[in-house]
Amino acid sequence: MLSPKEVEHVALLARLKLTDEEKETYRRQLSDILDNFRKLQDLDTENIPPTAHVLPLQNVFREDRVGGHMAVEKVLANAPQRQDNFFKVPKIV
Repeated sequence: MLSPKEVEHVALLARLKLTDEEKETYRRQLSDILDNFRKLQDLDTENIPPTAHVLPLQNVFREDRVGGHMAVEKVLANAPQRQDNFFKVPKIV
């Protein structure tokens, strides 16, 4: 069970100003969450291989292909500013 001091410390880190009632509510809720994680520590995972995802995923990207291109005038038609055949943007240093 979390102590009130620990809840106050977490609230300070999160920049939260909590009432005493809210502190007690969060103390109970956070304690319940941590208790559930403690139960997970009791599980035997000795023969379970580490996984990055529960489903066997493969690369879903499409193959790159050369395609048609839009005309420069059409691409730049709604540009707020342009210079020759390019978008003109503010200099950022």
